[in-house]
Amino acid sequence: MQRIVSGALAGVAATVAMTIAMRHLHGLLDNRDRYPLPPREIVERVVVAGDEQVARTSTLFAHFGFGAFTGSIFALLPMRHGNGILYGLGVWALSYLGWIPAAHILAPAWRHPVYRNLLMLAAHVVWGATLSRSLNELEAARTEVFGRPTGPGAAISEIREKPG
Repeated sequence: MQRIVSGALAGVAATVAMTIAMRHLHGLLDNRDRYPLPPREIVERVVVAGDEQVARTSTLFAHFGFGAFTGSIFALLPMRHGNGILYGLGVWALSYLGWIPAAHILAPAWRHPVYRNLLMLAAHVVWGATLSRSLNELEAARTEVFGRPTGPGAAISEIREKPG
């Protein structure tokens, strides 16, 4: 359970970094390609259409929920070598070339403008790298700064904790 929670938290942190990258890169697109990015398009097709405030809130929940979910999966992988970038690109491929078009939510990535695909690929690179680093830091903090020390130095910490 600890790995799932750590993976979800790392996934949320990675989604913050990804969202920052998406926002900045979106502004670099030509006007004709600067329509809402896939998280919003997906929400409009699946969850809600019409009410702008509900659509924005639903997009945030869906985007960060999916980031947390896929972060949890990453944390459960038995072998997590590398920096997470391949995992991020794998999430992009399985989503935008796989289940999203298979569910008839969006057209496959190859039918979208090149620069929008490059934006989303870059955002998934940022997400994967941040996910891996965040998860490593959370796992290290769990034992190094949030755990109770053991061994020869443990007695010193016990003395500091006793009142009086």
